[in-house]
Amino acid sequence: MTEILDQSDLTDRAARLVEAARKAGADAADTICVRGISLGVEVRLGKIEETRRAEGDDFTLRVFVGKRSATVSANVLTDPAEFAERAVAMAKVAPEDPYAGLADPDRLVRDIPDYDLLDPTIPSAAELTEAALALEDAARAVPGVTNSGGAAAGWSLGGLVLATSHGFAGSYLTSRFSQSGSAIAGEGTGMERDYEAETKVYWSELRPPAEIGRQAGERTVRRLNPQKVQTGTGTVVYDPRVSVGLVGHLAGAISGAAIARKTSFLRTKLGERIFGETIQIDDDPTRARGLSSHAFDGEGVACTPLQLVKDGVLQTWLLDSATARELGLVTNGRAARGGGNPSPGSTNLTLRPGPDAPEELIGAISYGVYVTELIGHGVNLLTGDYSRGAAGFVIRNGKVEEPVSEITIAGNVGDIFQRLVPASDLVYRFSVNAPTVVVEGLTIAGR
Repeated sequence: MTEILDQSDLTDRAARLVEAARKAGADAADTICVRGISLGVEVRLGKIEETRRAEGDDFTLRVFVGKRSATVSANVLTDPAEFAERAVAMAKVAPEDPYAGLADPDRLVRDIPDYDLLDPTIPSAAELTEAALALEDAARAVPGVTNSGGAAAGWSLGGLVLATSHGFAGSYLTSRFSQSGSAIAGEGTGMERDYEAETKVYWSELRPPAEIGRQAGERTVRRLNPQKVQTGTGTVVYDPRVSVGLVGHLAGAISGAAIARKTSFLRTKLGERIFGETIQIDDDPTRARGLSSHAFDGEGVACTPLQLVKDGVLQTWLLDSATARELGLVTNGRAARGGGNPSPGSTNLTLRPGPDAPEELIGAISYGVYVTELIGHGVNLLTGDYSRGAAGFVIRNGKVEEPVSEITIAGNVGDIFQRLVPASDLVYRFSVNAPTVVVEGLTIAGR
C-alpha cells in the first residue's frame, strides 16, 4: 500500500517538466501528472463476466510564450527536454490569447488541508466478486424479477500532482468504492429494466450489497405494465436520482466559459432572483469525504465554499483564471482539470432541502407525474428550452399510482427554476446532490 500511495516520483517528474519548459524558452508553464489505479468485477447470472485491473499515468504540460500557449500530453514520459521543446515550438505558432496565463500568485493555496479523501482499504478481486454476487442475488430474489442485467463492484485510486513555474507544487489522492446492479422484470415486449448504484470515498460507508440489489429489483418490478398519459399540463415531481440534473443545468448555465461566450440564458442575471426566495444552492469542495472535494483546483488556486444561489438570488459565476480575466473578475477556484487546459466547473454542488417531506408535497398534487428516469439531454442552455423523455408514475389526487413511460416533459429552465420546490429528503450520494423536487406547470406529453 505504501508504494501505491507514494507520489514522490510524480512530483519529481512534474518539477523536471516545468524546469525543462523554462529551459526550452517558455515564459511560464505548468504540468499535471495524473495516476490512476482501478480494480473492478462484473457478474451476471451468478457467474463472473469480467475482472479488470488498470494502472496508468498521464502527463500534461502547458507552456506560455507571451500570450501564446500550447498543451501536450503523453502516457509515458521518456525525455522531458524533448517533450518541453515540442510544446514550446507549438506555442510559438499558436494564436495570441489576451487572457491566457497561470493563476495569479496571490490566489494559490499555501497550506493544503486534508479532507479525508483516502481510504487505505484495498479490496481484493475475491471481495469485490462476493459483493457483486450478493447484490445480484438480492435483485434476482425480488418477486417479479425475471432476469439480471448484471452487477458490478469496483475500487479505484486517483492521484494528481500539479507544479507551476511560479512556485506552486501540490498533490492529492482520492479513493472510490462503487457497487451497482440492474434487474429485468416481465417478458417479451413487456420487459422493464431499472438499476441502483452507489459510490463512496470509504469502503465502510457503502450500503450492504443486498440492500442495493433489493432496491434495484423493487424499482424494476414497480415499472411493469406502464401506461401512457394524455398530453396536458401538470406537476412534475423529480425523484432525487433525476432532480440532480436540474442543478447540473444551473452549473452549466453559470460556467464562466458560457458567460464569456454569451451562450447562457442566465448571462444577464447575476444579482437577480432566478429561483424562489427560499432556494439555497452551494458548491463546497471542502466537504469531508465528498466525491468532488479537493484542496486546490486545476490551477493551484485555493478552493473555498461558494454560495451560488442565496434566497433565490444568483450570487456568482463558476470561474477559472482565464474566464475570470475575460469577464473582469477574479477566479474563485473552480478550474476543473484532469489534463489539458482548465475549464470552469462545479465541485460538490448541492440544492438545499426544504421543510416539507416528499409525501406532503405529493399529497397536495391533483395531477402530475413522479419521474424516476430521464432520457436524452434535451436542454438548450442558450435559450433555456427544456424537453426530456421520461418514465415514472402517474400522480392522482395526492397518490402515486400506475407506472408510465414514453412521455415527454417540456418547459423552460428559467421557469422551472422559478417554480422549483425542494423536499426535505436530501441525501449526499453524488457530486451533485438534490432532494426530491416539485415543479408545477410543465407540459406532459403522452398520447
